[in-house]
Amino acid sequence: MKLLKSLFAASLLAGATALPARAHFQLIHTPEVNLAKPGEIALLLVFWHPFANGHAMDMPAPEQFFVVNKRKKTGLLGTLRPTTFKGAENSATAYETKYAVRGLGDHVFALTPAPYHEKSEDKYIQQITKSFVNNGGVPTDWHEPLGLPTEIVPFNKPTAILAGSTFSGRVLSRGEPVAGAEVEIEYIAAEPDVATRTAGKPSLAPPPGGTLVARTDRNGVFTFGIPKAGFWGFAALGTGPAKDYNGKELSQDAVIWIRAADLK
Repeated sequence: MKLLKSLFAASLLAGATALPARAHFQLIHTPEVNLAKPGEIALLLVFWHPFANGHAMDMPAPEQFFVVNKRKKTGLLGTLRPTTFKGAENSATAYETKYAVRGLGDHVFALTPAPYHEKSEDKYIQQITKSFVNNGGVPTDWHEPLGLPTEIVPFNKPTAILAGSTFSGRVLSRGEPVAGAEVEIEYIAAEPDVATRTAGKPSLAPPPGGTLVARTDRNGVFTFGIPKAGFWGFAALGTGPAKDYNGKELSQDAVIWIRAADLK
């Protein structure tokens, strides 16, 4: 009987470790990234598993939040308000703000969250995140590095990607390309409602095989074929210069979000 119990426990453990890992992703979300004219937009900052509409993590107070338009940097940290985001599994602390889009061109948002302690792995995660809103269709700042500790610089305009095309980006750490970086890829299957701060109904299930992953080449570049319209996120894991926090391992990741559309 003891042997059977031991074998049963071992099989449960093996099954648990065989389950695909779900990717943590920091979001800076607004539903419309291409504006025809100036206006105010709502932004929701959530740390979540958006492909699976899974567990949401409590965000500590962010360290830095700003926007760049025509190379002018504007701090937005003081505009953030804590709120509660409700996903399918739980509710978690998130942040929200509103931003008045005035100038033409790209408005590049950059968030440095405080490190999050992932208890299951006993390590910290800090996802330095970029997202984009364009006003008037004029390209300005989307291809420029922001000087973040680690970041992904896009090779394709992030607000003008077609489903069925490809997206490429270069991973930088302290401004230098990172070769061989692991890049996790995520889709927002349950798009958040920024007004109610809740997850929508999933539009599709995660694919088989676990988290989608690419790797950078010797020049720090990766490419991914975009199979479906919607929001796609890319996270280069552990590419930041900081490797520990509070005496524990820190994964300082670079995250970028793009929006793909169908050609009609």
